[in-house]
Amino acid sequence: MRAALKFGFPAALAAFAVDQATKAWALFSLWPPYTEGIYILPVLNLRLGFNTGVTFGMFAGGGTSSAWALSALGLAVCGWLMAWMWKSVSRAEILALGLIVGGALGNVLDRIRQGKVTDFIDAHYSGWHWPTFNMADVAIVCGVAILMIGFLRPMPSPAHQNRSSQ
Repeated sequence: MRAALKFGFPAALAAFAVDQATKAWALFSLWPPYTEGIYILPVLNLRLGFNTGVTFGMFAGGGTSSAWALSALGLAVCGWLMAWMWKSVSRAEILALGLIVGGALGNVLDRIRQGKVTDFIDAHYSGWHWPTFNMADVAIVCGVAILMIGFLRPMPSPAHQNRSSQ
């Protein structure tokens, strides 16, 4: 429980704050949307766009009702993830869940406020563009990666656990 307060909630707050600050900057600095944007690297531009769907634009075009439905679903998933985070004893798992919750809440707030999610990071290579994303998406992907690494690590043997607890 204390670990969630020490690691998970600060991670969620940081992910949420970075996401909202960078989206505010993008809305102010990268207008109008869908233009070439700002060149950063040969494989990276900052270019304002909006997503009315979910990952990679799936379920886009549903209008206001889909924005509210996706927001409700996002909040329900965040509630479930926070319950998991509260019960977890693994610091890495708690941190990962915090990143996912913070990123998801950033995108939910966009949907509630504007009916769509602000995206601005345009990764591309040789004319092929990855779907534009934002810092909430980065936090979510990093959180999921940390969870996957944790699940792929072998569990310590019971004998090792008994020795380390003495």
